Amino acid sequence: MSDEASRVKEDLPVVDAHHHLWDLDGGPLYYPWLQDAEPHAFFLGDYAALKRSYLPEDYRRDAAHHRIVKTVHVEAECARNQQVEETRWLSEMNAKSGMPNAIVAHAWFHSPDAEEILVRQAEYPLVRGIRSKPVTAAAPSAARPDGPGSMQDPKWRAGYRLLARFGFSWDLRVPTWHLEEAAAVVRANPDIPVVLNHTGFPWDRSAEGLALWRRGMRALAENAHCHCKLSCLCLRAGAWDTADNRHIMLETIELFGVERCMFASNFPVDGLRVSFAQMFDDFKRMTEGFSPGERRLLFHDNATRFYRL
Repeated sequence: MSDEASRVKEDLPVVDAHHHLWDLDGGPLYYPWLQDAEPHAFFLGDYAALKRSYLPEDYRRDAAHHRIVKTVHVEAECARNQQVEETRWLSEMNAKSGMPNAIVAHAWFHSPDAEEILVRQAEYPLVRGIRSKPVTAAAPSAARPDGPGSMQDPKWRAGYRLLARFGFSWDLRVPTWHLEEAAAVVRANPDIPVVLNHTGFPWDRSAEGLALWRRGMRALAENAHCHCKLSCLCLRAGAWDTADNRHIMLETIELFGVERCMFASNFPVDGLRVSFAQMFDDFKRMTEGFSPGERRLLFHDNATRFYRL
């Protein structure tokens, strides 16, 4: 191994703030998007390569080039009547393999049993937060939904407020054209920590698309209790673009500040476009202009603090 490759590999401990696991070979959970006969709409297009089990040994093989010290598992869209069973299964994975070290579980905010599901999720010590995806428009030009499950739904907002009672954070995942709407929800609930998933999905890299992304990111970043995961810089068409992704990542850190950003792999999903080794090699090279303390915040300390690891 060259001196430079060794440095890239060994210089930082990493907390992977966002990844997934699933067992499609006789496991206890059913994943409609991975196991239904008909494919589901997927933001990266063809995802057939993901239709295989992905377990701790698979993750560790992919991540072996970097010093991953802890991981955060984010709900992987199993059948929604199995959302608590997913948490139980992940807790068993932790007992057997030592990972994941924290869980972002699922609960619908607008459903009649929202509080009951949160109570059950809270019984598992590894659960730190909830990811519940609101109903969103399919494109920037589409009408904004305001019915059940949307961020304008009073029942959805009431369910969201329950997170404060349980001490849970919210993993926010919406397309770019809903970032400003989400920022209003975040602003109205300063006692609920929030982390934006996947760098706000900057899918449209045109000047117009980035302007829309930038407005939403700025609106979210104005809230001191809102953080951001530097992840999923993949596009539907085209390969991983290190130079372009560097600009996105650096602008995001400038908006949110080095104290509120955290790197994450989103594996195995991001593996459709880039290897784990290259992704984190690039992340490390992209941040070479930061101080050692700032880099430790981005790769380790911020995720550790946010998810109470």
